[in-house]
Amino acid sequence: MDWKKTLSLGQSEIFGLDIGSSAVKMLKLRKEDGSYAVTAAAIAEIAVSKGNDDLIQDSIDQKEVNTIMAIKECFDFTRIQTKLVVCSICGPQIAVRDFKFPLLPSEEIEGAVMLEAAQSCPFNTRDGAVDYQIIPAGENEIGGVLVAATNSIIKGKMRLLESASLDCVLMDVDGLALLNCFNACEKRESGRPTSVLNVGSSNTNLAIIGNNNWPFIRDVGYAGNDIIQEIAEKNTVSIEVVKKALFGDSAEIQLELHKSLEKACEKLTADVTKTLRYYTAQEKINLAEKIYICGGFALAKGFIEILNSQLPAEAVLWNPFDKMRCDTGHDHRGIMQKNILQKSGPAMAVVAGLAMRSI
Repeated sequence: MDWKKTLSLGQSEIFGLDIGSSAVKMLKLRKEDGSYAVTAAAIAEIAVSKGNDDLIQDSIDQKEVNTIMAIKECFDFTRIQTKLVVCSICGPQIAVRDFKFPLLPSEEIEGAVMLEAAQSCPFNTRDGAVDYQIIPAGENEIGGVLVAATNSIIKGKMRLLESASLDCVLMDVDGLALLNCFNACEKRESGRPTSVLNVGSSNTNLAIIGNNNWPFIRDVGYAGNDIIQEIAEKNTVSIEVVKKALFGDSAEIQLELHKSLEKACEKLTADVTKTLRYYTAQEKINLAEKIYICGGFALAKGFIEILNSQLPAEAVLWNPFDKMRCDTGHDHRGIMQKNILQKSGPAMAVVAGLAMRSI
C-alpha cells in the first residue's frame, strides 16, 4: 500500500518544530524547482515561572507547561493547520557515530550496528533507540552513520508534542538538521570540511561534513546559559542585567562585561578547537577557512568577534534565510514573520533543517 498517498501527505504539509530550553521555533517551507520558500515562521520564548499554578497537573511540571504554551503561541501566530511535525533532540543523551565493517550479508548489518552502538555510545543502548543510515564506503566494506538516544529524552520530547496535540512523524538530531539546512542553502568549499557551530541556551552543536559526505556531530554541554551565568557571577549582577546587555537595543556592551564575555567564551572555544583538531587529524584533512556560527546565542553583541579571536578559523554569522525566499504574505502577520527571519534567522537554522525533511 502506498501509505503516503493514502494519508495524502506531502512535504508542504509537514512543519519543523525546534523545542529548545529557552524558546520554541516553528517553520513551514515549500519546495519548488529545487529551492525553498518560507510559508510560516514563529519563535516564542518559554516563560520562566516564579511560582506555582494550581491549574497544573501534578504529572506535568511548570517547565513543561510553559513549553506547551510557547508551542501553542507559535501555532496561533502562524495559523498552521497541519499537526504533523518533525522534531529533534540533542545533548549528552544522544550519540552520532560512524561505522565501517567488512562486507556483510544484509540480514547481519543491523546486528553489527547494534553491537557497534553498544560499544561506542556513553550510555546503555538497551535502554534507548538506535537507527542508522548506510553511506557508500570502500569496495570491500560497508559503512554508515548510527544515531542512538536514550528512552528518557525521546519520551520527554514526545510527551510535550502529545500534550500540544501534535503528531511526530520523524525525530531528528540537531546536528544532522544543521547539515541538512546548510547543504540546501550554501555551497560547500571544495577540498575542505564544512563546520557549523550552533550555540543555543543549554547545548552547543558542532556539525562537520567532509567531501565524502560523512557527518561528524558533537554536542558540547557548555552554551549560552553557562556563559551568561559566569558573566553575572564575575560582575555581581543579575542574569537579567547580563541578558539585557548582550541582547538589548544598545549598540555595545560595557567594557567590563565584554571582558567577562571573552573570558567566559574560552571554555567553549577550547572545546570546539580540540574537537576540530581531532577531526582534522582523524580525517587527515585541512581545516576550512570559515566556521559558520548560528544559534540564539550567536546574536549576542560581540560574540562573533570573540570567536574570531579565539577559534582557529574565521567565525562568520550564518543566517540560512539570507538566500531563501519568504512567502508569508503581505499582511501584518506576514511582515512580522519576515522580520523574525531577518532578526532571528541564525537562531532558526535547526528548525529550517527539520522543515526540509520529508516522509
